[in-house]
Amino acid sequence: MIDQSLIQGCIDNDATAQRALYNTFSPKMMSICYRFAYNKNDAQDILQEAFLKIFSQIHTYQFKGSFEGWVRRIVVNSCINYIKRNKKFNDNVDIANAYNIQIKENNIGQMMFTKQVVECIRLLPIGFRTVLNLYAIEGYSHKEISEILDIQESTSRSQYTRAKVILENILIKKGLIKNKEEELNWIAELK
Repeated sequence: MIDQSLIQGCIDNDATAQRALYNTFSPKMMSICYRFAYNKNDAQDILQEAFLKIFSQIHTYQFKGSFEGWVRRIVVNSCINYIKRNKKFNDNVDIANAYNIQIKENNIGQMMFTKQVVECIRLLPIGFRTVLNLYAIEGYSHKEISEILDIQESTSRSQYTRAKVILENILIKKGLIKNKEEELNWIAELK
């Protein structure tokens, strides 16, 4: 739990408090940005933008509910805005081509399962990846996703279904899961 005096320090524009808040939340929030972004530089840009919003809007936090949840919501919204602003959501590929995505082998020894799954998610086309992140990991409904991304609810559902199938195949190819029964376990690991 975050100290309320730290939040108050940020409200008062205290640079030390802002640095401490950033250091506390940036690693976890960076992982969220990375799941949505095309690359690490994009993720860093999104994170920077999100923290600017956090610091400029922190006075609106009412000390009710989870502060981390409040921060996370701003980060996720920054990710969505970044994708929409750069029209990267529309850079989708045909489902037939999506199955032919090249899977990079890990050269960095043994990585944690979660990091490997995140890397596999990042192989998905941006539309599939965005819907998968919003629905399975961030907990948005298909109706909310359709409103956020300005797409049909049925499009959100089909993109999620297709994303799961492609991701399952990637995970099986990489040996991270053995069969379709392990499907729900890998999503639980990301939350």
